[in-house]
Amino acid sequence: MAKVITMGEIMLRLSTPNSEKLIQADEFDVCYGGGEANVAVSLANYGHDAEFVTAVPDNEIGECAVAALRKYNVGTRHIARCGERLGIYFLESGSAMRPSKVIYDRAHSSISTATEKDFDFDEIFRDADWFHFTGITPAISDSAAVLTEKALQAAKKHGVKVSVDLNFRKKLWSSEKAQRVMKNLMQYVDVCIGNEEDAELVLGYRPGRTDVVSGELELAGYRSVFEQMVADYHFEYCISSLRVSHSASDNGWSACIYSRDTKEFYHSREYRISPIVDRVGGGDSFAGGVICGLLDGRNFKDALEFAVAASALKHTIPGDFNLASRKEVETLAGGDASGRVQR
Repeated sequence: MAKVITMGEIMLRLSTPNSEKLIQADEFDVCYGGGEANVAVSLANYGHDAEFVTAVPDNEIGECAVAALRKYNVGTRHIARCGERLGIYFLESGSAMRPSKVIYDRAHSSISTATEKDFDFDEIFRDADWFHFTGITPAISDSAAVLTEKALQAAKKHGVKVSVDLNFRKKLWSSEKAQRVMKNLMQYVDVCIGNEEDAELVLGYRPGRTDVVSGELELAGYRSVFEQMVADYHFEYCISSLRVSHSASDNGWSACIYSRDTKEFYHSREYRISPIVDRVGGGDSFAGGVICGLLDGRNFKDALEFAVAASALKHTIPGDFNLASRKEVETLAGGDASGRVQR
């Protein structure tokens, strides 16, 4: 199996039980997660050698986050102990027409103040096959943006393939700053993953007349954008998840991919996910599925179908991590969405 490195922030998640609003909650459900950590868990779950790189405080809360990763066989030996605190996010889980809400409490977190001196990137990327990061990490702080580029430079020095999930977060930075930082980082990227909002706000592309609120998807617009992105950045693959939000509890879910080498555009099967148990981490499970499919040597169409099925299953699992097994994903991708009891 392949060796994959992911780098970013892992946070303590405090979510309201039973879809309560924050003002109602007398207690929180506790788990840990974060974009790149979620991808690492998916890949370790599929049997790949996944290592997560981050910084956590040298205290019990930091160790709880590390233990959450170890529980699912993610490598943690390159996690630095430094900084003041672990970031926290509060999740108010939506239902029906009421959307979920996220409140961040992550200022001055350990990864936001970490520097290149806290990591041995030559050691981290030695014998690695793949490196994955998201647009969240460079958005955390200016020093985290510098750290991300240092990691990318080391990855390319060691001949490692690189993927990015653009993941725009308006609570962390503006579109203008995202474009200033992320456009520079694209020179290191081989596989670009994102949705229509990310492509527009992070890189400045808009896919035609797509409107996820109304459910209108103009696939020709996605192809046009992908062709522009490949021309500008020479990505090997451009990939977008396609979410049609009928309500917070009911989504259509599919994806599309464009191959630089074959000039082929492919739209996956669409799943109707209802009721949704937990959509947080859905995009990360999709990215993990894409990476796994490509590392497995699947053709890009089959890799996409694996990723969409993996992410559809994640929407049925509480917490940030996708704990669906490889066999479960392959069964769904193969056409069995019956949900019948397995005996």
